[in-house]
Amino acid sequence: MLPVMDNSRIYDKEGRYLPLVEEFYSIQGEGFNTGKAAYFIRLGGCDVGCSWCDSRYSWNPDLHPLVETERIVKNVIDSGTDSVVVTGGEPLMWNLELLCTSLKRKNKKTFIETSGVFPLSGNWDWICLSPKKNFPPLPEICNLADELKIIVENKSDIEWAEKYGALVSTQCNLYLQPEWSRFEKIIPEIVDYVKRNTKWNISLQVHKFMHIP
Repeated sequence: MLPVMDNSRIYDKEGRYLPLVEEFYSIQGEGFNTGKAAYFIRLGGCDVGCSWCDSRYSWNPDLHPLVETERIVKNVIDSGTDSVVVTGGEPLMWNLELLCTSLKRKNKKTFIETSGVFPLSGNWDWICLSPKKNFPPLPEICNLADELKIIVENKSDIEWAEKYGALVSTQCNLYLQPEWSRFEKIIPEIVDYVKRNTKWNISLQVHKFMHIP
């Protein structure tokens, strides 16, 4: 029975149910792991509210069904994947310990994409941190991030990226990614910057070029 009372949702603090927006088996299209096959789990809920967000439909968790975590894990197993990417929305709004533990028991690699504004839950093989200006990430996630991905809408975002490039560990992979709708205008700025600052890399949303999810 789903945890619902008085016509309002009460989300399970133990993570036995999660607001599932969508799940699908595809190819990672961004950042360090571009080109690798992975099963994607998109969870509902986000308080960050980026103006350029391409998954606004995920913001309100009440619009998406609460699905048993066990069912989600079964779907992962049935897909045949060896890697799982949990994204949102902002996935760390929810307790992901059970999800991660269950996936690890099945020898699945776990990846998360987060803005870092909520405390970390779950055991992750890879943490992609994508901070936003209006809600700074928690220091603990900056320290643990394997990848820092800054979405670049204008030139000032590149300058802002250096703030977080200095906060993550020296082993963290640094990426600048053009905001999709401004790709043609901003990519020359990013290319020029990376040529002059070689610790940074460029991330492209190649799944959109391939017309896949």
